[in-house]
Amino acid sequence: MNGLIENIDKLHTTEMGMERIKRNCQIETDDVVQWGKMWILDKTAEIERTGKNWYIVTGNYRITVNAHSYTIITAHKVKK
Repeated sequence: MNGLIENIDKLHTTEMGMERIKRNCQIETDDVVQWGKMWILDKTAEIERTGKNWYIVTGNYRITVNAHSYTIITAHKVKK
């Protein structure tokens, strides 16, 4: 298991991050952290740590999480 999954309960975001993620991913949820957890824990999620960030490709999204603070920095839609 990797450090991100082991610390999934520490996952959070900022107010600005929440707005950015909702805009970039065109989602309407008010709980961006729960949305992120759902995708990160998805069995098909590809999780990779590069430098100070975790990069998760899952569903139609690429989610970036800071590896030290567990802050969801951003997320984007990706084309399959």
